[in-house]
Amino acid sequence: MTKPKVLISDKMDPNAAAIFRERGCEVDEITGLTPDELKEIIGKYDGLAIRSSTKVTKDILDACTNLQVIGRAGIGVDNVDIPAASSKGVVVMNTPFGNSITTAEHAIALMFALARQLPEANAQTQAGLWPKNGFMGVEVTGKTLGLIGAGNIGSIVATRALGLRMKVVAFDPFLTPERAVEMGVEKADLDTLLAKADFITLHTPLTDQTRNILSKENLAKTKKGVRIINCARGGLIDEAALKEALDSGQVAGAALDVFVNEPAKESPLFGTPNFICTPHLGASTNEAQVNVALQVAEQMADYLVNGGVTNALNMPSLSAEEAPKLKPYMALAEKLGSLVGQLAHDNLTKISIEVEGAAAQLNIKPITGAVLAGLMRRYSDTVNMVNAPFLAKERGLDVREVRHDREGVYHTLVRVTVGTSQGDRSVAGTLFGNTVPRLVEMFGINIEADLDGHMLYIVNEDAPGFIGSIGTLLGKNGLNIGTFHLGRRNAGGEAVLLLSMDDAIPEAVLEDARKLPGVKTVKALKF
Repeated sequence: MTKPKVLISDKMDPNAAAIFRERGCEVDEITGLTPDELKEIIGKYDGLAIRSSTKVTKDILDACTNLQVIGRAGIGVDNVDIPAASSKGVVVMNTPFGNSITTAEHAIALMFALARQLPEANAQTQAGLWPKNGFMGVEVTGKTLGLIGAGNIGSIVATRALGLRMKVVAFDPFLTPERAVEMGVEKADLDTLLAKADFITLHTPLTDQTRNILSKENLAKTKKGVRIINCARGGLIDEAALKEALDSGQVAGAALDVFVNEPAKESPLFGTPNFICTPHLGASTNEAQVNVALQVAEQMADYLVNGGVTNALNMPSLSAEEAPKLKPYMALAEKLGSLVGQLAHDNLTKISIEVEGAAAQLNIKPITGAVLAGLMRRYSDTVNMVNAPFLAKERGLDVREVRHDREGVYHTLVRVTVGTSQGDRSVAGTLFGNTVPRLVEMFGINIEADLDGHMLYIVNEDAPGFIGSIGTLLGKNGLNIGTFHLGRRNAGGEAVLLLSMDDAIPEAVLEDARKLPGVKTVKALKF
């Protein structure tokens, strides 16, 4: 079996390469590549491990003929075109927890630096001025810290601030009242936070909703004399408006580790009194760089070797422990999706994935992804679980997931229902022995069949002699039947025939089959 091949294109801890090799991957460490140089070689790699220097653009991704996964050692993925990666079927992972403590500590350090004006005091002291009476700081004890973003890093900052005997007010749309109580913080809306906070620190990703969250208007709502820290993302603060607020005294001090444009060679904030900055050092500790490098290697190797998906930004997570249990279900789901995709006669409007029995106890997201991958192959031959949801959304397909607690005839069942102009069409399958995918129902007709290889699907009127007729036709054309599966609604009613064939069926034979008495539908299938 060929080993997956990984390129490490940014400088990382050498133990990352060692982890890849230990887990069965080949590794090349080639840093400092230009975009053209990366394009030239990327086609031979299954995985790409990066930090912030490598820019993975659509142009680069178009050259990725084998790439399965991009791993970012760190949290920010601004340097990866995620929609382009998704459309190419490439998993994008990051390591959101490897540098959390380091970034949180940097925010706390900047808060102290602002409170006691440490950079200015240091500069003047080293210049021989001894400005003992020139600096009057403030204590942080008893002050209110406004936390914009209460996720992983924000929660660590809150813990540290509470340890400093600060009060913490948090604004985060995803923060539940229960989680706020658990963290020991007050949940508030943004305006309340702005009015109450003595210090504000930001810990949220940059999205359309958070861009310039500290705008000129919102800076005017802050408590006069507030001090602001941003170790999250450039673009969360309107830098020109912050400059005005510093000059007016509305904001007493600001500390930025991130800027809208990086490297920040110039900024309206540079040289402003009570402004301090660092060059995006939030994750820059020895411990953090080792942690994120090791984590990205572990995550990528798990995916390439075992199918485990951790911290992916464009597909559901699937642990290496879950993968073996879910793989048979994903195989079943993909076949069911492929079946309805091949049999659909018009554009689909909706799809429902239902699970019951043992399947209802599992992570449904990978099952949904597998159904969509099978379905979307009617549109593209490069579909996988990563880009299938992207393609479904692009086509306006309404995707629903339903989990049933009820017990049915089968110990486990996956049902796929699609909406067509002729109404809903449903297929269902189970696992034999918890491992072998098996079709058990098709458009309301009970029929058991393996979905594999070349198959012939026929809908006909149930009448004596039809099986002999189709057998004679196939035999006359030298086509051998592997297995034979038959189901019907009732005697003399509509019947469904599924034949597995040793070879593909020529179109001329399909046309002859359509001419047989009582035949309504004939279609060749491929799994």
